[in-house]
Amino acid sequence: MPPVIFLLLSLLLLLLLSSSHAADFCVADLTGRLTPSGYECKKEAAVTTNDFVFTGLGKAGNTSNLIKAAVTPAFVAQFPGVNGLGISAARLDIAPGGVVPLHTHPAATEFLVVTQGTICAGFISTANNVYYKSLNTGDSMLFPQGLLHFQVNGGGTTAVAIVSFSSPSPGLQITSFALFANNLPSALVEKVTFLDDAEVKKLKKLLGGTG
Repeated sequence: MPPVIFLLLSLLLLLLLSSSHAADFCVADLTGRLTPSGYECKKEAAVTTNDFVFTGLGKAGNTSNLIKAAVTPAFVAQFPGVNGLGISAARLDIAPGGVVPLHTHPAATEFLVVTQGTICAGFISTANNVYYKSLNTGDSMLFPQGLLHFQVNGGGTTAVAIVSFSSPSPGLQITSFALFANNLPSALVEKVTFLDDAEVKKLKKLLGGTG
């Protein structure tokens, strides 16, 4: 057999063998090291069925708070089985008058399905174009990765949605909290938001910020 053909066959065999032993999953070892690609894997002998089951999405979240909304996450920290699989989920409860303020998920696209009530939802593109719609039970909407988006209760009853993400750890940054719930000096906040001193101080007090 010519050496080149032998080499190619050997490489093909190695690829086949390596693919046949590819990991089926990587359940997160939450006590281990977190890397940019996810948590270290739990030893397979320690993996159980419960690592692939999450029961929290059937229970309503507590909406007795400032925004009258609650998010119940099934991210890798709560659901180790999603580690490395590029997916996670959450339940969203929004009481009448409630809102999930403008926020972003830096690491994931979001897919929302309304399961109860009416939700007005939308996002803003980097070209500052706004896409929003009133969604009823059974309707769904996409929010592209990293873009500012929001959800508002659009009716007189509690609204519920199930959302999925294209990452086990989508990340979250709420714009109003990022601006007013920290110790960034008010004078700087006023410069970057064009708000006056009284309004900035009012929002800082409301959201727990200082400075």
